[in-house]
Amino acid sequence: MTNILMDKIAKLIEPTIEGFGFELVRVQLFSSPKGGASTLQVMAESEDGTMTVEGCAKISRGISAIMDVEDPIDSEYVLEVSSPGLDRPLTRLKDFVNYAGFQTKVEMNKTVDNRKRYRGKLLGIEDNLILMDVEGEVCKLSFSDIQKAKLVMTDELMAFASARPS
Repeated sequence: MTNILMDKIAKLIEPTIEGFGFELVRVQLFSSPKGGASTLQVMAESEDGTMTVEGCAKISRGISAIMDVEDPIDSEYVLEVSSPGLDRPLTRLKDFVNYAGFQTKVEMNKTVDNRKRYRGKLLGIEDNLILMDVEGEVCKLSFSDIQKAKLVMTDELMAFASARPS
């Protein structure tokens, strides 16, 4: 679905999510491969990056009411509320700061330095540029040109996650 629709849905549900003490990470609509109902995926987390089953249920109930009233999706869909998970998508500028030091995969909307895909160690940000160490070279990527980015599952990431308070 279009980014315009996802932006509209995010604007509709974000105040409710924030009202429950969580932050919206991502909204995506996935079509069913078999032609059935689509899935509206909403990822959220608390400020410390955690999420509970109870938190997901609370958000689900809250945004279901909004979606029923506003009805921005003109086809059948299933609502799925979840945490971003360990190998999470990086969707906000602050994610690139919070997860500096971890292995990351980034896909760009356009070619930068003869490539669209980057994999390396996230170094943080500088003037809205994402800094990554890719094979010993520091690459500077414009946040606004990122199509998608996510953490890569590594032993370091799992150790970091297990050291977090739950």
